[in-house]
Amino acid sequence: QVQLVESGGGSVQAGGSLRLSCVASGRAFSSSVMGWFRQAPGKERVFVAGISWSGLRVYYADSVKGRFTISRDNTENTVYLQMNSLEPEDTAAYYCAARVPYTGVAYSIQEYAYWGQGTQVTVSS
Repeated sequence: QVQLVESGGGSVQAGGSLRLSCVASGRAFSSSVMGWFRQAPGKERVFVAGISWSGLRVYYADSVKGRFTISRDNTENTVYLQMNSLEPEDTAAYYCAARVPYTGVAYSIQEYAYWGQGTQVTVSS
């Protein structure tokens, strides 16, 4: 079983930055693809970014390319989401997710087995 705990959310003005962290329990972290998703009020949860086991391959939704950066530290069992140039449209609850070990990067909710509780990001104009 994997437990994920996110932190780092908050309220910022447009153009500001936040860094989200997600700490994972369990020894399988370094073998698991990790992802960040977000869900705005009244909308579906959508993919934001994903990262391979090694951290060498990263994937982003078009809406965040060039502004967000996903990274991981396998020695600390932590995955990060650096969010720059934030826009009001980025307001959402952000969720960390993990795939079962030894599977590839995926973009759909159904392909991630473990989820954190979410952290709220609010961007004001």
